Amino acid sequence: MSKRQDALDYHSSGRKGKIEVVTTKPCATSRDLSLAYSPGVAEPCLEIEKNPNTAYEYTAKGNLVAVVSNGTAVLGLGDIGALAGKPVMEGKGVLFKRFADVDVFDIELDTKDSDEIIRTVKLLEPTFGGINLEDIKGPECFYIEEELKKIMNIPVFHDDQHGTAIIAAAGMLNALEIVGKKIEDVKMVVNGAGAAGIACANLAISLGIKKDNVILCDTKGVIYKGRTAGMNDYKERLAAETDARTLEEAMVGADIFFGVSAKGAVTTEMLRSMAKDPVVFAMANPDPEITPPEAKEVRDDVIIGTGRSDYNNQVNNVLCFPFLFRGALDTHASAINEEMKLAAVKALADLAKEDVPDSVRKAYGNVEISFGREYLIPKPFDPRVLLHVAPAVAQAAMDSGVARRPISDMEKYVEQLEALQGRSKEIMRTLINKAKSDPKRVVLPEGEEDKILRAAQILIDEKIAIPILLGDKEEIYNRIEELGLDLNGVQIIDPMTDSRRGEYIDAFFELRQRKGVTRAEAKRLIKKNRNFYGAMMVEKGDADALLSGIAHHYPDTIRPALEIIGKQDGLSKVHGMYMLVFKKDVVFCADATVTIEPTAEELAETAILSAQKARHFEVEPKVAMLSFSNFGSTEHPLTLKVKRATALVKEQAPDLIVDGEMQANVALDPELVANQYPFSALKGDANVLVFPDLQSGNICYKLLIKLGGAESVGPILMGMKKPVHVLQRGDDVADIINMAAVAVVDAQEAARA
Repeated sequence: MSKRQDALDYHSSGRKGKIEVVTTKPCATSRDLSLAYSPGVAEPCLEIEKNPNTAYEYTAKGNLVAVVSNGTAVLGLGDIGALAGKPVMEGKGVLFKRFADVDVFDIELDTKDSDEIIRTVKLLEPTFGGINLEDIKGPECFYIEEELKKIMNIPVFHDDQHGTAIIAAAGMLNALEIVGKKIEDVKMVVNGAGAAGIACANLAISLGIKKDNVILCDTKGVIYKGRTAGMNDYKERLAAETDARTLEEAMVGADIFFGVSAKGAVTTEMLRSMAKDPVVFAMANPDPEITPPEAKEVRDDVIIGTGRSDYNNQVNNVLCFPFLFRGALDTHASAINEEMKLAAVKALADLAKEDVPDSVRKAYGNVEISFGREYLIPKPFDPRVLLHVAPAVAQAAMDSGVARRPISDMEKYVEQLEALQGRSKEIMRTLINKAKSDPKRVVLPEGEEDKILRAAQILIDEKIAIPILLGDKEEIYNRIEELGLDLNGVQIIDPMTDSRRGEYIDAFFELRQRKGVTRAEAKRLIKKNRNFYGAMMVEKGDADALLSGIAHHYPDTIRPALEIIGKQDGLSKVHGMYMLVFKKDVVFCADATVTIEPTAEELAETAILSAQKARHFEVEPKVAMLSFSNFGSTEHPLTLKVKRATALVKEQAPDLIVDGEMQANVALDPELVANQYPFSALKGDANVLVFPDLQSGNICYKLLIKLGGAESVGPILMGMKKPVHVLQRGDDVADIINMAAVAVVDAQEAARA
């Protein structure tokens, strides 16, 4: 399956599209219904009629943004129309929600008449707290934004203009600081006179670059005073008094270059002609005007950023618009003005100078990240951006007089922002980036399966793991071709013909000969059962981890690994765990897959291993030993077993936060614990749930997935001598990727041990 098909499947699988409306109030009883709609809904209606500002209290207006587009300048696709642009607008809504918990309705307007767009958006003002204009071509986009800002009393922001400008400007300020140049002395060239280019030039001037020192270029060359070809009012405002007529001429002696134009627009000769320590932001997408390797080959003093994630100093609009609107909405701002944009610039620039927390470094491959030429702009997945940009924007809104609901306690506001940051996929992204820091060899015995091959493509593309495929080579190559994948260079091994087969047969026979395995059986299992072959590869050091099970029953996958690799010394059993990720929380459930009726000693092992695994995910474990009794309330052999297991955990891991035996609701209810069990080491905030037996654990985690909406990662095997993990039938490609990352991180830990 091609990457194109992956994208189509992503948008069409399950509920169509990427967004849905979720109610925030209960609607389970007739009373609820009477409050949500008639007759109860009349009361907030009457309050809003008396005082329109109360709409922010009784409706979702204050957290709702319209993403408005007519589809005339969609990403790199151009004028594809309003309907064809809808997936992009939905995607914008996803980013608003994901990064700043801002709700979005996407509005696609089927018109190219600027005045019609203006009239329509103005009529939508009662519904929304803000307007984000998106993918509207220039110069119409400038006129539309200017007119709407004049007539609307809520924030209007064209992200294609100002988002890019704000982030690039933050990087520019830091770059000038590093090279020791004063902003009022530098010369700047901007190539690309569309929405982003003109906004970049205007914002640079607002920050202190002299207008006479800014040269704007387009496809016809320099925009100079007196030029008539291809001009409009917005270009005319930036027309320069200069003799330069081409980009090449304009670049001579320039200190700064901003590109929002086209691939390859900047030559190495142009770069050579720039001033000492040139600052280059080549932001054309998907390919920049000049790449960092090309630039550094001819200028070792260049500071460069692009719009791409595979290079340092990425200019990514997601660093701006969610947080800018968050601050504007939270102050009920009537506009997003220049002061608020400048506040966002300075907040981003200042954040890049702060010490980068370990969690951010780990999220980006555990590499050293510190302020300098290769780190001018915060990383897009840095959770601190929300906590810096939104308060700065809110403060600027108050200081400039556009805030209608001033924030009296900024420290408390920051705490409220912190509460918005749910856990969800950040957990897995942390682990995936750990894996990417040192990819390991993961053997996949089901190499001919479509999902395995598609996952292998992603593992290679994202450098998460080095996949090794087992199976019939011809069949695998045929499937690769049919799926449109590019797996050139991937290692494919056929156990029927591999040169190591004899060595593996001998080793397996020696390992199991006194456990009922004959040489003939050893030969048959190694040749015919790829789970045995893969386990032997890991045992012999020819692979670092094994991942299998997409087409096999759980016991058929785990048994070969147990017979060949075995459990860790000192453990009584292997244990299994699931990580369940909810909107705001993550919970680890164990043992949910392996041990049917564990002893107290085995429960203690499960708890300690689960706590260790939770730390792999950057979660500080708080362990609840679950039962149907609370701290001795019911004396029964089953509750006494859990009580003894709790004592063993405290004895063997005295620094671990653990308590029990307790019921599940007590483990998760702070108020109940505070009132009834104040002595408990847990305060109702457990995140590792240890079940008394497999039956209860297995039932619970599946109910949480189906009824609680949890995303699951697992089963995660614990206690094997070497990394082995088991997939489930029905797992999708994303599940395989997640488990491969778990396997790689386990292999990294094993290599360090």
